[in-house]
Amino acid sequence: MLGPVILAASRSDRMRRLISAAPVTKQVVDRFIPGETVADIVPIIEELTGRGLELTMDVVGEDITTPEQAAAARDAYLALVERLKDLGLGERVEMSVKLSMFGQALDGGHELALANVRPVVEAAAAIGTTVTLDAEDHTTLDSMFAIHEELRKDFPGTGCVIQAYLFRTEADARRLAAAGSRVRLVKGAYKEPAEVAYQQKSEIDKAYVRILRTLMEGEGYPMVGSHDPRLISIAQELARRAGRKPDEYEFQMLYGIRSDEHLRLAAEGHRMRVYTAYGTDWYGYFMRRLAEKPANLRFFVRSMISKG
Repeated sequence: MLGPVILAASRSDRMRRLISAAPVTKQVVDRFIPGETVADIVPIIEELTGRGLELTMDVVGEDITTPEQAAAARDAYLALVERLKDLGLGERVEMSVKLSMFGQALDGGHELALANVRPVVEAAAAIGTTVTLDAEDHTTLDSMFAIHEELRKDFPGTGCVIQAYLFRTEADARRLAAAGSRVRLVKGAYKEPAEVAYQQKSEIDKAYVRILRTLMEGEGYPMVGSHDPRLISIAQELARRAGRKPDEYEFQMLYGIRSDEHLRLAAEGHRMRVYTAYGTDWYGYFMRRLAEKPANLRFFVRSMISKG
Protein backbone atom coordinates (compact mmCIF):
# COMPACT_ATOMS: atom_id res chain seq x y z
CA MET A 1 0.00 0.00 0.00
CA LEU A 2 2.39 2.67 -1.23
CA GLY A 3 -0.32 5.21 -1.98
CA PRO A 4 -0.74 6.47 1.62
CA VAL A 5 3.05 6.66 2.03
CA ILE A 6 3.39 8.79 -1.09
CA LEU A 7 0.53 11.04 -0.02
CA ALA A 8 2.25 11.57 3.33
CA ALA A 9 5.44 12.44 1.47
CA SER A 10 3.50 15.04 -0.52
CA ARG A 11 3.26 17.07 2.72
CA SER A 12 6.91 16.62 3.71
CA ASP A 13 9.29 19.53 3.18
CA ARG A 14 12.25 17.14 3.44
CA MET A 15 10.89 14.89 0.69
CA ARG A 16 10.06 17.93 -1.41
CA ARG A 17 13.69 19.06 -1.27
CA LEU A 18 15.03 15.57 -1.95
CA ILE A 19 12.80 14.82 -4.94
CA SER A 20 13.08 18.31 -6.39
CA ALA A 21 16.87 18.04 -6.34
CA ALA A 22 16.99 14.69 -8.19
CA PRO A 23 18.38 15.31 -11.70
CA VAL A 24 15.81 13.08 -13.36
CA THR A 25 12.78 14.60 -11.64
CA LYS A 26 12.11 17.34 -14.18
CA GLN A 27 12.09 14.86 -17.05
CA VAL A 28 9.45 12.77 -15.30
CA VAL A 29 7.44 15.77 -14.07
CA ASP A 30 7.20 16.98 -17.67
CA ARG A 31 5.13 13.90 -18.47
CA PHE A 32 2.36 15.24 -16.22
CA ILE A 33 3.08 19.00 -16.14
CA PRO A 34 4.20 20.13 -19.60
CA GLY A 35 5.15 23.72 -18.81
CA GLU A 36 5.73 26.40 -16.21
CA THR A 37 4.23 29.48 -17.89
CA VAL A 38 1.29 30.42 -20.08
CA ALA A 39 3.68 30.77 -23.01
CA ASP A 40 4.96 27.22 -22.40
CA ILE A 41 1.48 25.78 -22.42
CA VAL A 42 0.03 27.48 -25.51
CA PRO A 43 1.51 24.92 -27.97
CA ILE A 44 -0.01 22.11 -25.87
CA ILE A 45 -3.43 23.80 -25.90
CA GLU A 46 -3.26 24.29 -29.65
CA GLU A 47 -2.08 20.73 -30.28
CA LEU A 48 -4.75 19.03 -28.14
CA THR A 49 -7.66 21.15 -29.30
CA GLY A 50 -6.48 20.61 -32.86
CA ARG A 51 -6.86 16.87 -32.30
CA GLY A 52 -10.49 17.15 -31.26
CA LEU A 53 -9.95 17.29 -27.50
CA GLU A 54 -11.15 19.80 -24.94
CA LEU A 55 -9.10 20.92 -21.94
CA THR A 56 -9.39 22.07 -18.37
CA MET A 57 -6.35 24.07 -17.24
CA ASP A 58 -4.92 24.02 -13.71
CA VAL A 59 -2.26 26.44 -12.52
CA VAL A 60 -0.53 24.29 -9.89
CA GLY A 61 0.24 25.61 -6.43
CA GLU A 62 -1.44 24.94 -3.11
CA ASP A 63 0.97 26.00 -0.35
CA ILE A 64 -0.31 29.56 0.00
CA THR A 65 0.78 31.29 3.21
CA THR A 66 0.02 34.98 2.54
CA PRO A 67 -2.80 37.04 0.99
CA GLU A 68 -0.28 38.35 -1.52
CA GLN A 69 0.40 34.83 -2.80
CA ALA A 70 -3.34 34.24 -3.10
CA ALA A 71 -3.69 37.42 -5.15
CA ALA A 72 -0.81 36.29 -7.37
CA ALA A 73 -2.65 33.01 -7.98
CA ARG A 74 -5.74 34.94 -9.01
CA ASP A 75 -3.67 37.04 -11.39
CA ALA A 76 -2.09 33.91 -12.92
CA TYR A 77 -5.53 32.63 -13.83
CA LEU A 78 -6.59 36.01 -15.19
CA ALA A 79 -3.51 35.96 -17.43
CA LEU A 80 -4.56 32.52 -18.65
CA VAL A 81 -8.04 33.82 -19.49
CA GLU A 82 -6.53 36.64 -21.53
CA ARG A 83 -4.40 34.19 -23.50
CA LEU A 84 -7.38 31.92 -24.17
CA LYS A 85 -9.28 34.97 -25.39
CA ASP A 86 -6.45 35.80 -27.79
CA LEU A 87 -6.45 32.20 -29.05
CA GLY A 88 -10.21 32.21 -29.55
CA LEU A 89 -10.49 28.96 -27.58
CA GLY A 90 -12.82 29.98 -24.78
CA GLU A 91 -15.42 27.41 -25.75
CA ARG A 92 -12.89 24.55 -25.86
CA VAL A 93 -10.84 25.23 -22.74
CA GLU A 94 -12.15 25.71 -19.22
CA MET A 95 -10.26 26.14 -15.94
CA SER A 96 -9.95 24.14 -12.74
CA VAL A 97 -9.05 25.92 -9.51
CA LYS A 98 -8.15 24.82 -6.01
CA LEU A 99 -9.51 27.26 -3.46
CA SER A 100 -6.49 26.63 -1.22
CA MET A 101 -4.51 28.46 -3.88
CA PHE A 102 -6.83 31.46 -3.48
CA GLY A 103 -6.24 31.72 0.27
CA GLN A 104 -8.90 29.39 1.69
CA ALA A 105 -6.65 28.18 4.55
CA LEU A 106 -5.63 31.67 5.71
CA ASP A 107 -7.34 33.76 8.39
CA GLY A 108 -10.68 34.79 6.93
CA GLY A 109 -9.90 32.35 4.16
CA HIS A 110 -13.44 31.54 3.07
CA GLU A 111 -14.20 35.17 2.24
CA LEU A 112 -10.72 35.70 0.80
CA ALA A 113 -10.98 32.69 -1.51
CA LEU A 114 -14.43 33.79 -2.71
CA ALA A 115 -13.18 37.32 -3.36
CA ASN A 116 -10.18 36.02 -5.32
CA VAL A 117 -11.96 33.38 -7.38
CA ARG A 118 -14.95 35.52 -8.37
CA PRO A 119 -13.01 37.72 -10.85
CA VAL A 120 -11.61 34.57 -12.47
CA VAL A 121 -15.08 33.08 -12.89
CA GLU A 122 -16.38 36.39 -14.24
CA ALA A 123 -13.51 36.71 -16.74
CA ALA A 124 -13.99 33.09 -17.84
CA ALA A 125 -17.70 33.67 -18.46
CA ALA A 126 -16.86 36.73 -20.56
CA ILE A 127 -14.92 34.58 -23.06
CA GLY A 128 -17.51 31.80 -23.13
CA THR A 129 -15.94 29.30 -20.76
CA THR A 130 -16.36 28.05 -17.22
CA VAL A 131 -14.49 27.30 -14.01
CA THR A 132 -14.64 24.10 -11.97
CA LEU A 133 -13.80 24.14 -8.26
CA ASP A 134 -11.53 21.19 -7.47
CA ALA A 135 -12.13 19.16 -4.32
CA GLU A 136 -9.35 19.00 -1.77
CA ASP A 137 -9.17 17.27 1.61
CA HIS A 138 -12.45 16.71 3.47
CA THR A 139 -11.93 19.58 5.93
CA THR A 140 -12.21 22.13 3.09
CA LEU A 141 -15.36 20.83 1.39
CA ASP A 142 -18.08 22.70 3.26
CA SER A 143 -16.35 25.94 2.35
CA MET A 144 -15.88 24.83 -1.27
CA PHE A 145 -19.54 23.87 -1.68
CA ALA A 146 -20.68 27.15 -0.11
CA ILE A 147 -18.48 29.14 -2.52
CA HIS A 148 -19.74 27.02 -5.40
CA GLU A 149 -23.35 27.78 -4.45
CA GLU A 150 -22.60 31.49 -4.15
CA LEU A 151 -20.83 31.68 -7.53
CA ARG A 152 -23.62 29.82 -9.30
CA LYS A 153 -26.05 32.60 -8.43
CA ASP A 154 -24.36 34.79 -11.04
CA PHE A 155 -22.43 32.16 -13.03
CA PRO A 156 -24.60 29.02 -13.12
CA GLY A 157 -22.08 27.11 -15.25
CA THR A 158 -19.55 27.02 -12.40
CA GLY A 159 -18.70 23.38 -11.75
CA CYS A 160 -17.45 21.44 -8.76
CA VAL A 161 -15.72 18.15 -8.01
CA ILE A 162 -16.86 15.34 -5.73
CA GLN A 163 -14.76 12.41 -4.52
CA ALA A 164 -16.10 8.86 -4.46
CA TYR A 165 -14.00 7.69 -1.53
CA LEU A 166 -15.69 10.02 0.97
CA PHE A 167 -18.72 8.69 2.83
CA ARG A 168 -20.51 12.03 2.45
CA THR A 169 -20.34 12.08 -1.34
CA GLU A 170 -23.45 10.05 -2.14
CA ALA A 171 -25.56 12.66 -0.33
CA ASP A 172 -23.62 15.48 -2.01
CA ALA A 173 -24.27 13.91 -5.41
CA ARG A 174 -28.03 13.71 -4.82
CA ARG A 175 -28.03 17.39 -3.90
CA LEU A 176 -25.88 18.43 -6.85
CA ALA A 177 -27.54 16.36 -9.59
CA ALA A 178 -29.90 19.20 -10.47
CA ALA A 179 -30.66 21.02 -13.68
CA GLY A 180 -27.81 23.24 -14.82
CA SER A 181 -25.17 21.75 -12.52
CA ARG A 182 -21.75 20.58 -13.72
CA VAL A 183 -20.20 17.91 -11.50
CA ARG A 184 -16.91 16.06 -11.98
CA LEU A 185 -16.69 12.72 -10.17
CA VAL A 186 -13.24 11.43 -9.23
CA LYS A 187 -12.09 8.65 -6.91
CA GLY A 188 -10.09 10.98 -4.64
CA ALA A 189 -6.38 11.67 -4.25
CA TYR A 190 -5.83 12.91 -0.68
CA LYS A 191 -4.88 10.93 2.41
CA GLU A 192 -8.14 10.68 4.36
CA PRO A 193 -8.85 8.88 7.64
CA ALA A 194 -11.02 5.78 7.86
CA GLU A 195 -13.60 7.79 9.80
CA VAL A 196 -14.55 9.76 6.68
CA ALA A 197 -13.42 7.72 3.67
CA TYR A 198 -13.33 4.24 2.20
CA GLN A 199 -9.82 2.79 2.31
CA GLN A 200 -10.13 -0.20 -0.03
CA LYS A 201 -10.08 0.15 -3.81
CA SER A 202 -13.03 -2.21 -4.22
CA GLU A 203 -15.16 -0.10 -1.89
CA ILE A 204 -14.17 3.10 -3.66
CA ASP A 205 -15.01 1.62 -7.06
CA LYS A 206 -18.45 0.50 -5.88
CA ALA A 207 -19.13 3.94 -4.42
CA TYR A 208 -17.98 5.53 -7.69
CA VAL A 209 -20.54 3.53 -9.67
CA ARG A 210 -23.37 4.31 -7.22
CA ILE A 211 -22.58 8.03 -7.34
CA LEU A 212 -22.15 8.05 -11.10
CA ARG A 213 -25.57 6.45 -11.51
CA THR A 214 -27.06 9.26 -9.41
CA LEU A 215 -25.40 11.88 -11.62
CA MET A 216 -26.37 10.21 -14.88
CA GLU A 217 -29.99 9.85 -13.77
CA GLY A 218 -30.10 13.45 -12.55
CA GLU A 219 -30.66 16.63 -14.51
CA GLY A 220 -27.15 18.04 -14.39
CA TYR A 221 -24.06 17.55 -16.55
CA PRO A 222 -21.81 14.73 -15.30
CA MET A 223 -18.05 14.83 -15.89
CA VAL A 224 -16.51 11.37 -15.55
CA GLY A 225 -13.02 11.76 -14.10
CA SER A 226 -11.40 8.34 -14.45
CA HIS A 227 -8.74 6.42 -16.37
CA ASP A 228 -10.16 3.05 -15.36
CA PRO A 229 -11.33 1.18 -18.50
CA ARG A 230 -13.99 -0.69 -16.54
CA LEU A 231 -15.46 2.49 -15.07
CA ILE A 232 -15.40 4.17 -18.49
CA SER A 233 -17.43 1.29 -19.94
CA ILE A 234 -19.84 1.45 -16.99
CA ALA A 235 -20.22 5.20 -17.50
CA GLN A 236 -21.16 4.68 -21.15
CA GLU A 237 -23.75 2.07 -20.17
CA LEU A 238 -25.21 4.26 -17.41
CA ALA A 239 -25.44 7.16 -19.85
CA ARG A 240 -27.21 4.94 -22.38
CA ARG A 241 -29.71 3.74 -19.79
CA ALA A 242 -30.35 7.32 -18.69
CA GLY A 243 -31.04 8.34 -22.31
CA ARG A 244 -28.13 10.75 -22.44
CA LYS A 245 -26.72 11.88 -25.78
CA PRO A 246 -22.91 12.05 -26.24
CA ASP A 247 -22.89 15.82 -25.65
CA GLU A 248 -24.80 15.51 -22.36
CA TYR A 249 -21.84 14.27 -20.35
CA GLU A 250 -18.08 14.07 -20.79
CA PHE A 251 -14.97 12.12 -19.87
CA GLN A 252 -12.00 13.76 -18.21
CA MET A 253 -8.48 12.35 -17.91
CA LEU A 254 -5.12 13.72 -16.86
CA TYR A 255 -2.54 14.98 -19.32
CA GLY A 256 0.16 12.34 -19.76
CA ILE A 257 -1.96 9.36 -18.75
CA ARG A 258 -3.62 7.08 -21.34
CA SER A 259 -3.25 9.63 -24.13
CA ASP A 260 -4.30 7.09 -26.77
CA GLU A 261 -7.56 6.61 -24.90
CA HIS A 262 -8.19 10.37 -25.01
CA LEU A 263 -8.06 10.24 -28.79
CA ARG A 264 -10.08 7.04 -29.06
CA LEU A 265 -12.98 8.43 -27.05
CA ALA A 266 -12.93 11.70 -28.98
CA ALA A 267 -12.89 9.81 -32.30
CA GLU A 268 -15.96 7.85 -31.17
CA GLY A 269 -17.84 11.11 -30.70
CA HIS A 270 -17.51 11.48 -26.95
CA ARG A 271 -16.64 14.77 -25.32
CA MET A 272 -13.14 14.16 -23.96
CA ARG A 273 -11.49 16.80 -21.77
CA VAL A 274 -7.81 16.63 -20.76
CA TYR A 275 -6.92 17.99 -17.31
CA THR A 276 -3.69 19.87 -18.02
CA ALA A 277 -1.62 21.42 -15.24
CA TYR A 278 1.23 23.90 -15.50
CA GLY A 279 3.29 26.07 -13.19
CA THR A 280 6.39 26.01 -11.03
CA ASP A 281 4.90 24.76 -7.74
CA TRP A 282 4.34 21.24 -9.05
CA TYR A 283 5.34 19.03 -6.11
CA GLY A 284 1.98 18.32 -4.44
CA TYR A 285 0.23 17.70 -7.74
CA PHE A 286 3.02 15.43 -8.97
CA MET A 287 3.08 13.31 -5.80
CA ARG A 288 -0.68 12.73 -5.95
CA ARG A 289 -0.30 11.49 -9.52
CA LEU A 290 2.28 8.97 -8.30
CA ALA A 291 0.01 7.87 -5.45
CA GLU A 292 -3.03 7.37 -7.65
CA LYS A 293 -1.60 4.62 -9.79
CA PRO A 294 1.29 2.17 -9.23
CA ALA A 295 2.26 2.43 -12.91
CA ASN A 296 3.04 6.11 -12.44
CA LEU A 297 5.35 5.30 -9.52
CA ARG A 298 7.07 2.52 -11.49
CA PHE A 299 7.62 4.95 -14.35
CA PHE A 300 9.29 7.41 -11.96
CA VAL A 301 11.48 4.78 -10.28
CA ARG A 302 12.60 3.28 -13.61
CA SER A 303 13.51 6.75 -14.84
CA MET A 304 15.58 7.46 -11.72
CA ILE A 305 17.41 4.13 -12.02
CA SER A 306 18.11 4.50 -15.72
CA LYS A 307 19.45 8.01 -15.23
CA GLY A 308 21.28 7.29 -12.00
